[in-house]
This record gives sequence, structure tokens and C-alpha cells, in this order.
Amino acid sequence: MHAGFPWPATSMLTVPNPGTIRLSEVVSALSAALDLTEGQPMGHAIRGCIIGMRIAEELRLGPQECCDLYYALLLKDSGCSTNAARMHQILGSDEIKAKREVKFEDWTKPSLSGLRYLMRNVLPGQSFARRLVKSVEVGLQQKRNNAEVIGARCERGAEIVRQIGMSEATAQAIRSLDEHWNGAGYPDGRKGNEIPLLARIINVSQTLEVFASQRSPSEAVQVISQRSGTWFDPEIARVVRSLKNDDSLWLRVRSKDAREYALQMEPGVAIPASPQRIDDICQAFAEVIDTKSPYTYNHSVGVARATVEIAEGLGLSAHTITLVRRAALLHDIGKLSVSNAILEKPGPLTDEEWKIMKMHPVYTRLILQTISGFEHLAFVASAHHERLDGTGYPDGIAADELPLTARIICVADTYQAITEKRPYRDGLPRHAALNIMQKHVPHALDTDCLDVLRHGKGSYSPYAAPLPGLQKFQAISQRA
Repeated sequence: MHAGFPWPATSMLTVPNPGTIRLSEVVSALSAALDLTEGQPMGHAIRGCIIGMRIAEELRLGPQECCDLYYALLLKDSGCSTNAARMHQILGSDEIKAKREVKFEDWTKPSLSGLRYLMRNVLPGQSFARRLVKSVEVGLQQKRNNAEVIGARCERGAEIVRQIGMSEATAQAIRSLDEHWNGAGYPDGRKGNEIPLLARIINVSQTLEVFASQRSPSEAVQVISQRSGTWFDPEIARVVRSLKNDDSLWLRVRSKDAREYALQMEPGVAIPASPQRIDDICQAFAEVIDTKSPYTYNHSVGVARATVEIAEGLGLSAHTITLVRRAALLHDIGKLSVSNAILEKPGPLTDEEWKIMKMHPVYTRLILQTISGFEHLAFVASAHHERLDGTGYPDGIAADELPLTARIICVADTYQAITEKRPYRDGLPRHAALNIMQKHVPHALDTDCLDVLRHGKGSYSPYAAPLPGLQKFQAISQRA
């Protein structure tokens, strides 16, 4: 057991005043949604953060480097939704499953294991001959496909962290996290010390976490050693070998309290999350959510706009309007757990697919309720498919349990969904959508909320432009 470092170094951390939300608390909670998009159990980024900060201690990184690394480890997958639709199109399958399984493959070189991976994840349900032909085709186009999907993910991830006010070092670490020591990585094919040190640490940390959590620490260390000099910096690989028997590290990585350990490891002075910072994070994650599919590229933003129009029309306080706007921006964060094979299916969903789809509000609540002071927001955001007569999901709660804040988002989400194009239908114009919704009041949707939306100032449009910075990455998802 490592005895030299006081796990965690709480004496080095200054915590904000009680009642203040820490930035690390918000980011670490939302990182769980990014884990789901990558096919990993919630907590993957948090556990990787524990590993990465331990490596940083062995490398004797300075305070600012540690801070930059800390947030890069938590937000490393910020761009992960950008390539979801494209991966689904390339493979013709569940891209989340494919992302999960590829973590255990050395995809940089042809192998029998790699072919088996493709055969499992290309055109499931089709004939063996069709899957084989498609697998060969995908294999031959691997470099081009990797450059496209990994490049989009890394570049978008860097932009997201800039948008929420993180340092340029953090952004560059995320942009380069898939570069390999031998120059065979992406997006730029950087080699050796050309790759930012923080990116090299993240690449090792995320691989260690996957193998350690889902197999064993010893196998994880073995993989790092095997890929030393190809994927990974040999010096960092050496550090990892020295940590093989650090029982304290692996106990914390595997602990149910891993998030608390990660929060206590925040370097230096804990950064408070100001109201503006929280708003920026909510808007950035709304983009992460909406980018996942070409059919939802403006959904969360549109729901937020409709929500604000209704809340203002009802004369609610500024505090309440802020709460419902944030809840609207994040209401579908749980949908990052749903594969594009389901989101973009042109026909009816099977019973099993519906079970998966109906879990997304549950994930929304699980993720958001772990943030101090977000308990009501978490409930409101997760209740967007509930109905006043109890016919909604996931809990089937009825009118007496649905506060006005939740009713507002139910109406806004329904309206936005009807006016948007889906794989199985075109979007409807405003008047048609409102007429359809009128048939569902007062038994399912709130009458007052719909009246405000129908007779409000009229400034809201479901076709309003998406948030700045999002347009650049829509082309990738819209190819699907």
C-alpha cells in the first residue's frame, strides 16, 4: 500500500462556504451521462480521475497542471455524442454497445479479435454473408472512419470545455486524448512528446479504469505495459507498473464512494460554480444531448425556449424561471444512454426497446439529484413524460404530485417534439401541434400552460437557430 500520500489530500484543498455549489460537484455528476454515451457504467470518468490524479502525483505535476488535468479527466468524453449517429450509420447497429466493446480491442492493427468485434457489431440480425461483407468493408475504411469519428469527438469535446470556461490546457488535453505515442492516433497523428502530457495521462487512465473495473487491476496494468511505446508514453507506463500493488488506489477506484474520493482530490482551492457558470454548463450539456441525433439537434434548446415563454407568461419569479430553464436544458440528459439504433429507428419500437427508452428520465433524475441543491430540478427535469392523469412514465404519477414547474416542461417538451421531424414522421407546424395538444387538456396536459403557449407573445419559434458553436458539428450526425 502506498503510504507517502495522504489519500485524499484534503489539507491541500480549500472548500467554498457551506451552501455554495462546487464546480467539481456539478461536473462530476454530469460526467456520468458521458459515461453512458460511451457504453461505460456511470462513474467511469470519476474512477479514471482518481487514477489520473494518482499518476500526476507520481509525476510531480505542478498545482496548475493538476487542476487542468482534474477537469480534463472528468470532462474527457464531452464530445462523445457528436459521432454517435455516424457510428450507427457505419456499423448499422447499436453504437453504444460497439463503443463499450472496442475499449477492449487494440484497433490499431488487424487481428482475428478485431474481425470478431466487427462481426458482433455490424448489421446484427442480417445474414452471415452480409455481415462478413460489411465487416470487410468497414475494416478497409477503418483509417478514414477513425479520422472522421474520433476527430469530431475530440474537437467537439475541446469546444465544449472552452464553452464552460475551462482552461486551454484542459481543452487541448481533451482534444488530444486519442493520440498515441507512436503517432498512430487521432486527430492529428501527433507522436511522442508532441502529445500534451495531460492527454497522455488521460489516455492511460481511461484504459486502466476500463480494464481494472471490468476485469482486474493486474490485467489493466498488463495492458498498459503491452501497449507501452505504441499507445502509451513509456514513462507513464512505468509509473503505472509501480502502482500495481497500491491497494489504497484500487480500493478507492472500486469503492461505492469513488465520487467522494474524487471530489476530495480536487487540487488547490475548490472552484465555486457561480450562477452564470451553472447556466453555461447547462447550455453546453444541452448541446451534448442534442448533437447525438440529427432528429434532436435543437430539441433541448427548443424545450428551454418554450419553457421560459410559458413560465414568464404565468408570471413566475426569476428564481423559478431559472430553475425550469435549467431543468429544460438538461431534461433529456438520460437519453444519452439510449443508442441511435433506437432513437433513429424508422418503425415501431419493440417492447424491449421501449423499456430502454422509458429509462431515460430515470437516468436524468439519478444524474441530477447528486448535485447539492438540484433535488427539485432533478425531479422536474425527469418528469417531462409524466401526465396529469397518471398515464405517463417513468413513475405514472398524477396531477396531485406534479408541481407547476414540472407541468410547464411537460407541455414544452410535447410541443417541441411534435414540431420536430422524427424518423417515422415529419414535424408539424405550430398551429397543428397546438391543436393536437388541445385534445389532451385538461386530463393529460396542463390547461394554463398550453394557453400561455398558444396565446403568448408569439416570440417563440421551434425553428429558432441552435446555440452558437453547434452548427459546425451537425454535419457529422446528419449524415446518418
